[in-house]
Amino acid sequence: MKGILDVENRAASPDQLGGLQRDILDFKKQRNAIILAHNYQLGEIQDVADYVGDSLGLSYQASKTGADVIVFCGVHFMAETAKIINPAKKVVMPDIHAGCSLSDSCDPADLRRYLSERPNTYVVAYINCSAEVKSLSNVICTSGNAVKVVEGAPRDREILFVPDENLGQWVMEKTGRPMKLWKGFCHAHVLFTHESIMRVRRENPSAPVVAHPECVKSVRMLADHICSTEGMVKFTRENEAGSFIIVTEEGMLHRLRKEVPHKKFIPGPTNHCPCNRCEFMKMNTLEKLHACLRDLQPEVDVPEEIRRRALQPIERMLSIGR
Repeated sequence: MKGILDVENRAASPDQLGGLQRDILDFKKQRNAIILAHNYQLGEIQDVADYVGDSLGLSYQASKTGADVIVFCGVHFMAETAKIINPAKKVVMPDIHAGCSLSDSCDPADLRRYLSERPNTYVVAYINCSAEVKSLSNVICTSGNAVKVVEGAPRDREILFVPDENLGQWVMEKTGRPMKLWKGFCHAHVLFTHESIMRVRRENPSAPVVAHPECVKSVRMLADHICSTEGMVKFTRENEAGSFIIVTEEGMLHRLRKEVPHKKFIPGPTNHCPCNRCEFMKMNTLEKLHACLRDLQPEVDVPEEIRRRALQPIERMLSIGR
C-alpha cells in the first residue's frame, strides 16, 4: 500500500551498533520477531527497529507482518492497536507502564455515558486512545489522515472528535466540518508556547517552523507547515530550506537527521527546556527492549469482545489510507 515504504527503517550496519543492540538483533531473528518503533523513541532503539514511523505507518506494518512476535516500542495504546489487528500473534513492549496522557484523558465510561445521551453521534477517535475507546468509536484516525477521515464522515450526524481537542480544532479549520471536541490534550505538545517558538524563530529567521497539529492554536498560527511526524520527513526533504524548526517531541529529530542528513533540524523549545521529551515514550530503553525480546514479556493483550469491536473502526481507517 502506498506510504508503507516511507516508514521502513534505514537500519544501521552491524559495525555501527553496540553489543546490546547486536544481541537484540540476534534475539529478534531467533524469535521471528519484528520491531516497530515510533518516531519519538530513543535513537538507539530506532536504530535496531525494522520500521520507524508514525501511528498510521506502524498500524499498516502491524497489519501486514508475517512475524510471529510484534515488539512495539511506543506507548501502550499503540501496542494494543497491534494486538487488535493481530489477535493470533504475541505482542510485547519493553515497558508495559509506558502510557499516554492523551489516551488517559478519555475515560471509556465517560464516553459511553455521552453516547447514551446522544445516540446519533458519529465518533471519530484519534488513534491515541485506549482499545475500549476505540471499541466505542465509528472510525479511527491519525494526525496524518484525520482531515481525510473527517471529510468522509456522514453529513447527517453530529461528529464527536476524541480525545485531542487541539488536533480536532485544526481538523475543523481544514475541513470546515463542525465537531464536538473532547477536552483532552498531549501533555508534551501543549508545553510549546507562542513565546518559546517566537524566540527560536527570531534566532533562526530563515528556518521554516514545522509543527505537529497537537500543538495549541497560538503555536500552530506561527507554523509555516503543520503536519504529522511522517509528513515532517516528506516536507523537510522536499522543501528547499536548509534548516527547520521542528515543533514536536525531540525523538523525531533522530529520524530526520538520519533520513535527511544534509539539512539542519532545530528542536522547538518550551519555556523551560531547549527541547521537549515525552517521559512515557522514553520509558522504553535499550536494556528493556533486550529483556523484552529475551523473555517475550511483558505481553499486551486485549479482551476479545473489546478487540472485535475495536477492529472495525481501525479497518475503516486502514481502508482510507493517508
